[in-house]
Amino acid sequence: MKPKFPFGQLVATPGALQTFEHSGESPLPYLQRHLAGDWGDVDEHDRVENEYSLQHGLRLLSAYSLSSGERVWIITEADRSSTCVLLPEEY
Repeated sequence: MKPKFPFGQLVATPGALQTFEHSGESPLPYLQRHLAGDWGDVDEHDRVENEYSLQHGLRLLSAYSLSSGERVWIITEADRSSTCVLLPEEY
């Protein structure tokens, strides 16, 4: 899979890593979805905003629900220097 955009350094918060461990899932499929432009569980406004941001070099946000019911966000910075996996409450 070729990413739709540069993603820079991949990082994750300890809380997000613990959430993935608790769910028994890996962050990799969610990162792949984010990098492919599958923004996950965002509303239509955020989906449109992400498509605009993809074309204009702005921040990208995806939201996903894990099998445990817990949610994670993946954010790629506007300058594409980094992509972070985090919990919504850590933002």
